Amino acid sequence: MAKRKAHRNGKLTAATADRYDLYQQSVQDPGHEVEFFDRVYRAEFGRAPQVLREDFCAAAAVCAEWVRTGPRRKAIGVDIDPEPIEWGRQHNLSKLTDAQRKRVSFLINDVRDVRGPKADIVAGENFSYFIFKTRDELRRYFAAARRNLKARGMLVLDIMGGYEVIEEDRKEKTKQKGFTYVWEQARFDPITHDCLFYIHFHFKDGTKLKRAFEYPWRLWTIPEVRELLHEAGFKRVDVYWEGEDENGEGTGEFDKATSAPSEPSYVTYLVAIK
Repeated sequence: MAKRKAHRNGKLTAATADRYDLYQQSVQDPGHEVEFFDRVYRAEFGRAPQVLREDFCAAAAVCAEWVRTGPRRKAIGVDIDPEPIEWGRQHNLSKLTDAQRKRVSFLINDVRDVRGPKADIVAGENFSYFIFKTRDELRRYFAAARRNLKARGMLVLDIMGGYEVIEEDRKEKTKQKGFTYVWEQARFDPITHDCLFYIHFHFKDGTKLKRAFEYPWRLWTIPEVRELLHEAGFKRVDVYWEGEDENGEGTGEFDKATSAPSEPSYVTYLVAIK
C-alpha cells in the first residue's frame, strides 16, 4: 500500500526510529480504507455510514481518518494491547481537532468479548484475525463482530493469498523515504497452515531494526473464511478483487468478483452483510 505520510527531518537509524511510525508509512493507507468502506456501504444500503468500529485497531490510524471525513462520524477502536493505542493517541489523535477527538473512543479488550456500542461498519484489517487458528475461535470472532453491528451493517476484512505467500524464507523489500521496509515469510506448515511472518526495517547507515513486528498466524483461505462468516450468521459475503491496468498492474480499485485469475500473491477484501 502507499505511504501514509512524509518522513520526519533527520536521518533514521535503528536506534532513533519509531517502529509504529515506520509501520504506518510502509503498510497503511487510511484514506483508501475509508473511501472503500464508504463506497461499498452506500452502494449496499443507500445511505452514508456514520459509526465505524476498528477491531485490532493498534494505533487507530483508520479511526482518526474516519472522523475527519464527516462531522457526525464516530469511531470505536478495539485492541487488547494498550501500548499502540497510547501511541495512536499521541501521534494520530493529536492531529485531530478537539471536536474530532471527542468522536473517537477506545476499548482495551479482546475483540471477541466486547459488546457494543453497535456500528454501521466493523473493520478487521491487516490480516489480524489470522491470530485465531481454529474454526471455533475464528467463528466466535465473526459472531462477536456481527453482534456489534447495527441491523444494516457490514464487516470488512482483508485477506492475502497466492502461491508466493506460502514460500518460506522469502523476503520482499520496499524502499521508503529514509529506510527500507522488509516483509519476511519465515515459516509455513502445509498441514496446519500455521505460518510465521516478520517485519524488519533497514536504514541507510547499515543498521537494522530486526523483527520489529512478529506475526504467528494461520493462513486462512477465502473459501474457509466465507464459510465461517455464513456459519456465524452473515447472510452474504462478497469478494472485492483489485482491477488491473493494461500493463497488468493493480489499479487500487476493488470491485465485486465471483472468480479471479490465479495470482502469485494478492490482497483482497471480503465484505460480510449482516
